[in-house]
Amino acid sequence: MKITIQWHGHSCFSVTADGYTVVLDPYDDSLEGYAPLSLTGNAVLCSHGHHDHAWVQAVELEKTDLPCPFTVEKVLTAHDDCGGTKRGENIIHVLSVDGKRIVHCGDLGHALSPAQVNAIGDADVLLLPVGGFYTIDAAVARTVSMQLSAKTIIPMHYRFDGYGIAVIAQVDDFLALAGETPVNRVEQNTLVLDGDAPKQIAVLSYNR
Repeated sequence: MKITIQWHGHSCFSVTADGYTVVLDPYDDSLEGYAPLSLTGNAVLCSHGHHDHAWVQAVELEKTDLPCPFTVEKVLTAHDDCGGTKRGENIIHVLSVDGKRIVHCGDLGHALSPAQVNAIGDADVLLLPVGGFYTIDAAVARTVSMQLSAKTIIPMHYRFDGYGIAVIAQVDDFLALAGETPVNRVEQNTLVLDGDAPKQIAVLSYNR
């Protein structure tokens, strides 16, 4: 089964399989540089209620007779490294389809506990915040990717070329820690999986 993962900027993605699309963490119009979102999908999932992750008004839900091919699991985490006392809770969504696990970390604020690692399982595709300040930084992101034995890592929630929150870091800080993991700078904002997920860090391009 072909699985299409499309990055809309910040932490917003569409994941499509078998004609069914799930949109994750749509943002509002206040993010610097980004164009307003106008998306369609069959379901929307939000990691937490902040304006840059839960603007469901940006997504037009389409009715379909197709069954949802995804099994969705939710793992509760925190938006900070203080047990959620600073910024509240965060939900990691795990979308399982065709034997693959696609993990969207939302605004994860800490390395994972053994119980959380066990609940999430190995990640074929890991959508991972790397910019720090509001989320884990590059070093902790590298730790999380290793905790989940991630195959394909797609960085998110970072600043670039005037896009994104000013106080967060650029993706290069994370890429500098890639080690032997190949870095693939994709010219499009879409990654298509048709078979096993390769070992890589896939930096998707923002579709302006």
